[in-house]
Amino acid sequence: MSAVVIVLDQLTKLWVTQSLALYQVIPVTSYFNLVLAHNAGAAFSFLAGAGGWQRGFFSAVAGVAAIVIVSLLRRHHEQKLFSLALALILGGALGNLIDRIQFGHVVDFLDFYIQAYHWPAFNVADMAITAGAGLLIWDSLKKQEQA
Repeated sequence: MSAVVIVLDQLTKLWVTQSLALYQVIPVTSYFNLVLAHNAGAAFSFLAGAGGWQRGFFSAVAGVAAIVIVSLLRRHHEQKLFSLALALILGGALGNLIDRIQFGHVVDFLDFYIQAYHWPAFNVADMAITAGAGLLIWDSLKKQEQA
Protein backbone atom coordinates (compact mmCIF):
# COMPACT_ATOMS: atom_id res chain seq x y z
CA MET A 1 0.00 0.00 0.00
CA SER A 2 2.86 2.40 0.76
CA ALA A 3 4.20 1.96 -2.76
CA VAL A 4 0.76 2.71 -4.25
CA VAL A 5 0.56 5.93 -2.24
CA ILE A 6 4.07 6.99 -3.30
CA VAL A 7 3.39 6.29 -6.99
CA LEU A 8 0.01 8.09 -6.98
CA ASP A 9 1.49 11.00 -5.04
CA GLN A 10 4.47 11.44 -7.31
CA LEU A 11 2.46 11.00 -10.54
CA THR A 12 -0.11 13.60 -9.50
CA LYS A 13 2.61 16.03 -8.44
CA LEU A 14 4.42 15.51 -11.74
CA TRP A 15 1.21 16.16 -13.68
CA VAL A 16 0.48 19.33 -11.70
CA THR A 17 4.00 20.73 -12.00
CA GLN A 18 3.97 20.12 -15.75
CA SER A 19 0.46 21.54 -16.21
CA LEU A 20 0.32 24.62 -13.97
CA ALA A 21 2.51 27.61 -13.29
CA LEU A 22 3.35 28.36 -9.67
CA TYR A 23 0.21 29.67 -7.89
CA GLN A 24 -1.89 29.29 -11.04
CA VAL A 25 -5.48 28.49 -10.06
CA ILE A 26 -7.82 26.29 -12.05
CA PRO A 27 -11.38 26.41 -10.66
CA VAL A 28 -12.99 22.96 -10.67
CA THR A 29 -16.13 23.51 -8.56
CA SER A 30 -17.57 26.28 -6.39
CA TYR A 31 -15.52 24.91 -3.47
CA PHE A 32 -12.43 23.31 -5.07
CA ASN A 33 -9.49 24.52 -7.17
CA LEU A 34 -6.34 22.99 -8.49
CA VAL A 35 -3.40 25.24 -7.64
CA LEU A 36 0.34 24.66 -7.76
CA ALA A 37 1.84 25.65 -4.41
CA HIS A 38 5.21 24.98 -2.81
CA ASN A 39 5.29 24.28 0.93
CA ALA A 40 8.70 24.56 2.59
CA GLY A 41 7.11 23.85 5.98
CA ALA A 42 5.14 20.98 7.44
CA ALA A 43 1.40 20.45 7.65
CA PHE A 44 -0.60 23.61 6.99
CA SER A 45 2.67 25.41 6.08
CA PHE A 46 3.91 25.21 9.68
CA LEU A 47 7.40 26.81 9.78
CA ALA A 48 7.30 27.49 6.03
CA GLY A 49 9.08 30.82 6.49
CA ALA A 50 11.68 29.61 8.98
CA GLY A 51 14.69 30.35 6.79
CA GLY A 52 15.57 26.94 5.34
CA TRP A 53 16.69 24.89 8.36
CA GLN A 54 13.30 23.17 8.38
CA ARG A 55 14.11 21.23 5.17
CA GLY A 56 16.72 19.11 6.95
CA PHE A 57 14.67 18.91 10.12
CA PHE A 58 11.47 17.69 8.43
CA SER A 59 13.48 15.33 6.22
CA ALA A 60 15.12 13.82 9.30
CA VAL A 61 11.78 13.50 11.08
CA ALA A 62 10.32 11.71 8.03
CA GLY A 63 13.33 9.39 7.85
CA VAL A 64 13.13 8.46 11.54
CA ALA A 65 9.35 8.01 11.28
CA ALA A 66 9.83 5.69 8.29
CA ILE A 67 12.28 3.53 10.24
CA VAL A 68 9.93 3.33 13.23
CA ILE A 69 6.94 2.53 11.01
CA VAL A 70 8.77 -0.24 9.13
CA SER A 71 9.78 -1.74 12.48
CA LEU A 72 6.17 -1.59 13.71
CA LEU A 73 4.91 -3.15 10.47
CA ARG A 74 7.32 -6.06 10.86
CA ARG A 75 6.25 -6.68 14.47
CA HIS A 76 2.50 -6.27 13.94
CA HIS A 77 1.94 -7.53 10.38
CA GLU A 78 -0.93 -9.76 11.54
CA GLN A 79 -2.95 -6.70 12.66
CA LYS A 80 -4.53 -5.73 9.34
CA LEU A 81 -6.15 -2.38 10.19
CA PHE A 82 -3.13 -1.20 12.20
CA SER A 83 -0.79 -2.24 9.37
CA LEU A 84 -2.93 -0.52 6.72
CA ALA A 85 -2.90 2.69 8.77
CA LEU A 86 0.87 2.56 9.16
CA ALA A 87 1.37 1.76 5.46
CA LEU A 88 -0.68 4.82 4.47
CA ILE A 89 1.31 7.05 6.82
CA LEU A 90 4.60 5.58 5.56
CA GLY A 91 3.66 6.11 1.92
CA GLY A 92 2.61 9.69 2.60
CA ALA A 93 5.70 10.50 4.63
CA LEU A 94 7.98 9.09 1.93
CA GLY A 95 6.07 10.84 -0.86
CA ASN A 96 6.60 14.20 0.81
CA LEU A 97 10.20 13.30 1.73
CA ILE A 98 10.95 12.68 -1.95
CA ASP A 99 9.76 16.24 -2.67
CA ARG A 100 11.85 17.74 0.13
CA ILE A 101 14.99 15.99 -1.07
CA GLN A 102 14.36 16.72 -4.75
CA PHE A 103 12.99 20.28 -4.58
CA GLY A 104 13.52 21.59 -1.05
CA HIS A 105 9.73 21.91 -0.63
CA VAL A 106 6.59 19.82 -0.92
CA VAL A 107 4.33 20.21 -3.95
CA ASP A 108 0.71 20.89 -2.95
CA PHE A 109 -2.19 21.32 -5.35
CA LEU A 110 -5.59 20.48 -3.84
CA ASP A 111 -7.34 23.68 -2.69
CA PHE A 112 -10.70 23.39 -0.93
CA TYR A 113 -12.50 26.53 0.21
CA ILE A 114 -15.74 28.05 1.45
CA GLN A 115 -16.28 31.58 0.18
CA ALA A 116 -13.02 33.42 1.02
CA TYR A 117 -11.74 30.81 3.52
CA HIS A 118 -9.25 28.38 1.95
CA TRP A 119 -8.06 25.24 3.64
CA PRO A 120 -4.27 25.03 3.18
CA ALA A 121 -3.44 23.31 -0.11
CA PHE A 122 -2.45 19.66 0.21
CA ASN A 123 -1.60 16.58 -1.87
CA VAL A 124 -2.12 12.81 -2.12
CA ALA A 125 0.61 12.10 0.45
CA ASP A 126 -1.13 14.38 2.94
CA MET A 127 -4.43 12.57 2.33
CA ALA A 128 -2.75 9.21 2.98
CA ILE A 129 -1.18 10.47 6.22
CA THR A 130 -4.54 11.85 7.39
CA ALA A 131 -6.40 8.67 6.47
CA GLY A 132 -3.73 6.57 8.20
CA ALA A 133 -3.98 8.68 11.36
CA GLY A 134 -7.77 8.29 11.30
CA LEU A 135 -7.44 4.52 10.93
CA LEU A 136 -4.99 4.41 13.85
CA ILE A 137 -7.56 6.18 16.02
CA TRP A 138 -10.30 3.82 14.84
CA ASP A 139 -8.08 0.79 15.48
CA SER A 140 -7.30 2.07 18.98
CA LEU A 141 -11.00 2.61 19.74
CA LYS A 142 -11.86 -0.87 18.48
CA LYS A 143 -9.24 -2.40 20.74
CA GLN A 144 -10.59 -0.48 23.74
CA GLU A 145 -14.12 -1.78 23.04
CA GLN A 146 -12.83 -5.35 22.83
CA ALA A 147 -10.95 -5.09 26.14
